Amino acid sequence: MYLYETHMHTFPVSACASSLPGEQVRAYRQRGYAGVIVTDHFVNGNSACPRGLPWERKMKFFLSGYEETKIAGDACGIDVFLGWEFNVGGAEFLTYGLDAGFLYAHPGLDALTVEQYSALVRSHGGFLAQAHPYRVGWWIESTQPVEPDLIDAIEVYNASMPDEINAQAIDFARLRDLPMQAGSDAHHTNLAFTSGIALSKKAESIFDIIEAIKTKQAKLILKDGPI
Repeated sequence: MYLYETHMHTFPVSACASSLPGEQVRAYRQRGYAGVIVTDHFVNGNSACPRGLPWERKMKFFLSGYEETKIAGDACGIDVFLGWEFNVGGAEFLTYGLDAGFLYAHPGLDALTVEQYSALVRSHGGFLAQAHPYRVGWWIESTQPVEPDLIDAIEVYNASMPDEINAQAIDFARLRDLPMQAGSDAHHTNLAFTSGIALSKKAESIFDIIEAIKTKQAKLILKDGPI
């Protein structure tokens, strides 16, 4: 089995993270993971990026977490893939399958509605999964999942969330027959848990991971191991 983290943040790009890119990727390597997807908070979320910067400089700052993680991953033998966590009114969406060129080419991306963002990302071959859909917080406008036709999958197990939040997400995914995924939502290396997905074959690209999730071939890594 090949283990992949689907939801990981780095310092200083994600304002809520404390571990540097190299620290994160080495910790996952020690845990036996084959790869990680860096999903730092995008500039419309809990990002440390100064709001007043021009778009190009914002993207340069945002991408630095992934780029440093990729260098560290190449050095220690773990695959690193680009993703991000996009925010709309407190609802957050893990986004995979797009590259830096897409980000630089779309100034103002951070101001889109969920509907606009979903249409744009998917028209470019990207993938969206709503993260921790039932999470509660003063900054979250809605604690309900978005309409299923706006996303490709749903994060039904987030190791940073209480069990009751994850249980609601699982019930929603089963009711709507949505592909499911799991992730640690890791901001620090000193975690008492790990999560993600397990694949039967090594992923040669982010698209192998996307395909495994969409076709429900990815096993979820929970506290007690893959299921």
